[in-house]
This record gives sequence, C-alpha cells and structure tokens, in this order.
Amino acid sequence: MAKKVGVSEATVSRVLNGKPGVSEATRQAVLTALDVLGYERPTQLRGERARLVGLVLPELQNPIFPAFAEVIGGALAQLGLTPVLCTQTKGGVSEADYVELLLQQQVSGVVFAGGLYAQADAPHDHYRLLAERNIPVVLVNAAIEDLGFPGVSCDDAVAVEQAWRHLASLGHERIGLVLGPGDHVPSARKLAAARAIAGELPDEFVARAIFSLEGGHAAAARLIDRGVTGIICASDPLALGAVRAARRKGHDVPGRISVVGYDDSAFMNCTEPPLTTVRQPIEAMGRAAVELLNARIGGTAVPAEELLFEPELVVRGSTAQAPRD
Repeated sequence: MAKKVGVSEATVSRVLNGKPGVSEATRQAVLTALDVLGYERPTQLRGERARLVGLVLPELQNPIFPAFAEVIGGALAQLGLTPVLCTQTKGGVSEADYVELLLQQQVSGVVFAGGLYAQADAPHDHYRLLAERNIPVVLVNAAIEDLGFPGVSCDDAVAVEQAWRHLASLGHERIGLVLGPGDHVPSARKLAAARAIAGELPDEFVARAIFSLEGGHAAAARLIDRGVTGIICASDPLALGAVRAARRKGHDVPGRISVVGYDDSAFMNCTEPPLTTVRQPIEAMGRAAVELLNARIGGTAVPAEELLFEPELVVRGSTAQAPRD
C-alpha cells in the first residue's frame, strides 16, 4: 500500500489507525488506494468509502469514450469524488459483473456511457438492482424506457437532420444510413428522424452494423452497391469504414461518395479526407451528468428525465457536390 501511494509504511499505519500527523491530501490518497486495490477498510473508516463513483464504459477503442471519461472523471475529481473506471472487454468482465463489484465497494453512484441500457434486447437486471439499492445513477445518451434514471443525451434527431440537409444541399438524392443494431435506441431515433425528413426512405438504403470500422466497411459496401451517393453514419469509426469501403470499390471520397460521421471524436480532422461529422457537446454533457449525480448523492431529488443537448455539424473534406451521372 505504501509503495502504491508513494509514502512510508508508518504514514499508512497512521491513516488506518486514525492517528494525527498526516495531511488531508495524503490521507485521502491512502484511502482511495485502499479502495482501488480492493482491501477492506478498518471499521471506523468505512463510512468514507462513499467518495467512489463508478464510470462504466463499453470500450476505449472508439475515441468518444475516452473523451467522455476525461470530462466526467475530471468533473468528479473537482467535487472530491474518485472515479473507478470500468471498461468492458469481449469475453471478459460484463457490465453486470462490474455493477456487482461496484456494489461491493459501496460506491456512492454510477455513471454509464454507451451501455446495455441503450439496447432493448439486452439484459437489464443489473440496472434494476442499482435502483433497488437506491444507488444514484446517470445515463449518458439514449436509453430504453422505464429504467427510471436521469440521463443526458445528444439529440439524435437533430444530428440526422443536420447531416441530411447538408447532403441534400449538395445535391444528393440517394442518401443512405449506416446504423447500429435494430434494438439500439440512438440508432432507432436517427432512423425515425431520417424517415421524417426524407418523406420516403427505402429499406435498402438503411444498413445495420456493429460499431466498428469493419462494421462500417461492410454496411457501407452494401449501400454503395445499391446506388447511394451520400452516407450518414451513427459513429465516426463507422464513417471511417464507409470511406474505406468506397475506396476499395474504386470510388473517390468525396468526388463520388460523400460520408458524414457522428461524434467528432479525436483526430477526425486528421483523416484523409478530414471527416465531416456531427459533433456531440462532450464537455457540456459530461459536466451535466456529474451535476445530476452529485445532486442525487447529496440527497436532492432529480427527475428521471432526459436532458437533450444540441449537436453541431462540422463540415470538412469528406462531403462534396453529388456526382452528375
């Protein structure tokens, strides 16, 4: 423990035994290390374990999730709360496993970003367990109904409207969508918005994919074969996959195929071509999530409703005038 914190064993002993002569910063560092390493606190110190907050993410490969982690983690730290990062791995620890672990650690709250709450057909018992234990929870981006937690979301409908109108203004008439699975709530909202603005959207112009570059490649390849000239994607990695699919088929981007992403995650201005995308207001959303959570932790009643944040279209080099032929 002393090695982990960078202090002497005597200092750790003083903290654990409640003795004076230790700064508050050092004391908190020792207690946090105790929790993170999984050690049981002495009885007289257990009440302070409630400074831990779980931050549960589905992955770190998509740059949007490290971005949310940075904002949320920083905002928690400013309030004296310690984030415990829980990242799922394929075939590894599940979201439900992490919830069980966080409950054992007696966390004072949990923030979920991009979790199973967004998939209607996924298991949700672990969320109900948190509700039964009265653990404050905040969800980032659209969730299924009836979970009863407050949330902050980017407005999926506005995002698609911005992307669609941009492509239409460039003369694109055959616009396709690359979305997540059929039970994915944010994708369902995007599809509903596209159908509302298009009037008529052929089913063959909608392709489903897993959220990865490879998934985007496969889905976009199908759309390109069906004659679309503009592709709106539900994430930036999907959009990068769409760009690769177009090039593999011998099409220029944006000369022949225009592509719009979603998130404006890190380095999207450094791709070739730089990606036109719809930016999520990560800073505002992350801080709002922490404010809601802190209010719940402090005993303030927070309505179980969703706060919608306005996205922003960022036009770069992956979109251009529709081809004339």
